[in-house]
Amino acid sequence: MRKTRVLVTGGAGFLGSHLCDRLLRGGYDVICLDNLFTGSKDNIRHLLGNPYFEFIRHDVTQPVFIECDQIYNLACPASPKWYQKDPIYTFKTSVYGAMNCLGLAKRTGARILQASTSEVYGDPILHPQPESYWGNVNTTGIRSCYDEGKRAAETLFFDYYRKEKVDIKVMRIFNTYGPRMDIGDGRVVSNFIVQALKGDDITIYGDGQQTRSFCYVDDLIEGMISMMNSRDGFVGPVNIGNPGEFTIRELAEIVTELTGSRSKIVYEPLPSDDPVQRKPLIDLAKKELGWEPAIALKDGLVKTIEYFAQII
Repeated sequence: MRKTRVLVTGGAGFLGSHLCDRLLRGGYDVICLDNLFTGSKDNIRHLLGNPYFEFIRHDVTQPVFIECDQIYNLACPASPKWYQKDPIYTFKTSVYGAMNCLGLAKRTGARILQASTSEVYGDPILHPQPESYWGNVNTTGIRSCYDEGKRAAETLFFDYYRKEKVDIKVMRIFNTYGPRMDIGDGRVVSNFIVQALKGDDITIYGDGQQTRSFCYVDDLIEGMISMMNSRDGFVGPVNIGNPGEFTIRELAEIVTELTGSRSKIVYEPLPSDDPVQRKPLIDLAKKELGWEPAIALKDGLVKTIEYFAQII
């Protein structure tokens, strides 16, 4: 019997490579598509000899012609450092990438999942954030290329669903961390761990009282697969993240403790449009997917620190 053939765009990235791993373990035939703008062959090198894994170097802003049964659209720079490096390209990746993947899904009849983001909520006024919240987003700021790109992609998904009857799923990913994060991607977990392991000052932007919720990558991937295989008619959007809420200062202190580092904590000005609070309401994921995170922050950080200790 033929295996279900799954296309993962952005499959050589942090989340994409973990998704490819999990799909192969689940018995799927996996096609990884990535232009390596932020992804890396190192993330998928261990998969290249697997007969059910195929890597294609391709830019999702160009049309995609592949036969598949499911599509996970993860292609887009996801850290502020990278998505602000070329904001026009970031927006194109979100919008053209969504259009090309939706066109492919329409042609092949594949079910397609959009990896959206908590950034669609902007700097939220409502806390925690339910899926019904429309957000508080600056349309002209330095983060807008990503925030608005992902919002536009959601619009496209729902228009293709209503008009073209494409089988869609939309999930909103909250802060995720774990092995294979890019050592220089500028995200808070990797920044703190690398600085602590090197004995450098740990840099907090702002006063450190802004909050985030941190989901370990294995939990996130299980939520993603659950959403893809959820019941017909449930299209989302659905929040996937860990509702445990920590201040950035608390995260720095936990990382310092777990690494045994003597690094000092220093403070720098808060970047423009950086959200003050971010926490998912996951009641819908619990109800529809039977999903909630299982890995505590300290347990996930230990695994992540072990990874970075090996590569520094």
